[in-house]
Amino acid sequence: MTIPWGSILYQLFAFLALLFLLKKFALKPLLGVMEKREQIVNDNLDSAEKTRKEAEELIANQTKELEKAKEEAHEIIQNAKKLSEQQGQDIIAQARENAERLKDAALAEIQREKEQAVASLREEVAGLSVLIAQKVITKELDANEQEKLVSEYLKEVGEKL
Repeated sequence: MTIPWGSILYQLFAFLALLFLLKKFALKPLLGVMEKREQIVNDNLDSAEKTRKEAEELIANQTKELEKAKEEAHEIIQNAKKLSEQQGQDIIAQARENAERLKDAALAEIQREKEQAVASLREEVAGLSVLIAQKVITKELDANEQEKLVSEYLKEVGEKL
């Protein structure tokens, strides 16, 4: 059996030429596309990881801000409650003062009117006493007539009061 070296060399040369052509025209562009695709996938993964970290930081910041806002709202509510209680107490105290002043003024007014009534009554009694004395002097009365006259004047005084 003889080995066809010419055919083997020819096939080997053709195979190597085919490998060279495949490597140059098909394999390099295919590997370039694969590398580009790998780079794009890696970039996308890095970008997704970066976005995820930023989102976590943003969520953490927003959670802190929300807690801070809740605390501020609670503090504002507490201050408003304290202020309203203080204002309520101030209003009650002021109302009590006003009521006490009005009461004192009313008592003073009653006392004044009472004193005026007593003074007026004294003047009237004094006037009636003078009239009785004048009539007694001008008229000589016996004891019954004098008693009758005093009773009449006392009735007049009672009607005027």
